[in-house]
Amino acid sequence: MKQVFLLLFFINGFTSLNAQDQQRQKEFNLENGVAAKGYDVVAYFKQSKAVKGSSSLAVRYQGINYYFSTAANRDEFKANAAKYEPQYGGWCAYAMGATGEKVDFDPETFKIVNGKLYLFYNRFFTNTLPKWNKDETNLRAKADANWKKFSN
Repeated sequence: MKQVFLLLFFINGFTSLNAQDQQRQKEFNLENGVAAKGYDVVAYFKQSKAVKGSSSLAVRYQGINYYFSTAANRDEFKANAAKYEPQYGGWCAYAMGATGEKVDFDPETFKIVNGKLYLFYNRFFTNTLPKWNKDETNLRAKADANWKKFSN
């Protein structure tokens, strides 16, 4: 009986984790199943620039796939994934704050604030990073509240 209980407990826990992973996949900005358009999220912190990752250095974290440019960056992500994940599921931070919408981003347009990675839309003569910088505190508070609508 104890073995049956443990088996059911394990299956229930796995099903719950799988459902959480599926929810994250639905809400995150993924391109071909990969976050950050395949860019190395650790490189934003370590090299202060956008660096394309490789599928040969991939990590899956809570249902989301990430690519890395070096084994060291991959290992650092594995050690503390939550630190490196982009805010708002990798959607444009400005749009999340200004309108509460999921808008794509440009991997070259980013900002790290208080140890968090923020990504921004920058196409067709519209760069949202300067707009974010003009009212960052207010926009960040609104974006945090808006993201909760998607992530809960």
